[in-house]
Amino acid sequence: MTRYDNEAERTFVALPPAQGRGFAQTWWGRAWLKALEDAAMDAAQVKTGRRLARAGAVGAVSVRPGRITAVVHDRDRTAHRADVLLERLSDAQWDRFVDMASERSGHVAALLDRDMPPHLVEDAAAAGIDLLPGMGDLEPECDCGAWDHCGHTAALCYQVARLLDQDPFILLLMRGRAEGAVLEALQTQGSAPAEEAAPQPEGVDAAEAYAAGQVLPPLPAPPGLGDDPGVPPSLDTEAAAPPGVEPSGLSFLASRTAAEAHRLLAEALRAGHDRRAVAPEPTVAQDAVRLAAGDPGPDVLDRLGEGSGRTREALAAAVRAWRLGGGAALSVLEEEWAVEGDAAARARAALESAWEEDERPSLRARANRWTVVGAPHQLRLDREGRWWPYRREHGRWVPVGGADQDPATALAAAVLATGDET
Repeated sequence: MTRYDNEAERTFVALPPAQGRGFAQTWWGRAWLKALEDAAMDAAQVKTGRRLARAGAVGAVSVRPGRITAVVHDRDRTAHRADVLLERLSDAQWDRFVDMASERSGHVAALLDRDMPPHLVEDAAAAGIDLLPGMGDLEPECDCGAWDHCGHTAALCYQVARLLDQDPFILLLMRGRAEGAVLEALQTQGSAPAEEAAPQPEGVDAAEAYAAGQVLPPLPAPPGLGDDPGVPPSLDTEAAAPPGVEPSGLSFLASRTAAEAHRLLAEALRAGHDRRAVAPEPTVAQDAVRLAAGDPGPDVLDRLGEGSGRTREALAAAVRAWRLGGGAALSVLEEEWAVEGDAAARARAALESAWEEDERPSLRARANRWTVVGAPHQLRLDREGRWWPYRREHGRWVPVGGADQDPATALAAAVLATGDET
C-alpha cells in the first residue's frame, strides 16, 4: 500500500441548492459542462439534470480514478445511482505530464493555488495529454436504464462542475492520480540529485534563482494570538472622576478598543491579508454604530444614538446591519443611490439570469432597491455589485442576511427570515 492509497477516492457531502447561481464559474468548470451539453443526445434530459442539481437532488459525490458516483433523487423522491466514467491517463501520459509541468514553475504554483490556467492545459495537450474531457468523453451509467445521458447523470455532472470550481485536483483524480501523488511526483522531478548536477560557475543565473524561489527557507511563524482580547485596566477606584468623564463609558470604550485591536491583528495574521485592499477609516457616525454593536449599557447607547443623529430604533437597525457586514452593510441600510450606466446593465443582467422565466418574482425598482410586489421582501444593491436581503418588520425595512453575488440567493435569505410585516 502506498502512502496515497487512502486518497484514491474522495467523497464530497451533498451541496445545498444552487438558488439560481450558475454551476460553473471557472473556465475549466465550463469546459466540463460543455463536454456534457455538446455530447448529450437529448437536450431535455440535460435541462432536467440542471433543474435536479439546482434543487439539491444530488447526494454525496464520490470521486475516484475513472469514475464519479452519486445518488440522485427524482422529484417524486425516487433514488437512482448515477455514474459518469472518464478515461484514465496511462502511466506514460502521467510521466509526460510531470515532466511538462516541472519545466515551468508557474504550472506548479497555479495548481497549488487551486487554479488551472489555460496554458497548463495547452502545454499538456501539446504533450499528448487531454486533461479536460471533450465531446463524448463523459460516459454515463444509470440504473434508470437510459443508454445516453439521463437527467440523473446530467445532474451529477452539473454538481461536479461546482466541485471543480473549488478544486481542479478533482479532475486529476478522475484522470487517475490523487493530489498527494501528483504533488510528490512534481516535487521529486523538480529536485535533481546533487551528484547528477553539472558543475556550476560561481554565482547563480537570475532566471534560475527566480524559478527556485519556492525552495527558500520559510518565513518564521507569526506571533501567537490569544483567543480573547486583552483586559483593560480597572477604573474602579475611590478617586472621583474628573469633570466631564463618565467612568462606565470610558471602561466600555477601552474594552471595545481592545476588542477592535484583537480583530485587526487576527485579520493581519490571516493568510492572504497582504493581498486585500485596505479598508477606509470609518466615519464618526459609522464608528458610533460599531461601538453600539458591542452591547453597551442604556446610558452609553443613548449617547451613541444622540451623537450619531439616530433614534433608538434607527440605531438598533444600524447595529443589526453592522453585525451582518460592517460598514458596507451599514451603507446599504442608510444610503440610497441611483443605479446607472454599467452598474444598471450588470444589475439587469443579474436579475434576468438569476431565475428561470417561470420562477422570476415581480420586482418594483427604486434607486438601488428592488421590492417584491405583494411581499415583505426586498433586495438592495451595494456599489460593489452585491445583493443584500431585506425584510419589512414593524413598518421598517431591516437587513436579514449577508451579501451575495446572486440576487436569487439573497432573496431566498429574505424569504427564509422570520419577522412581522406591518
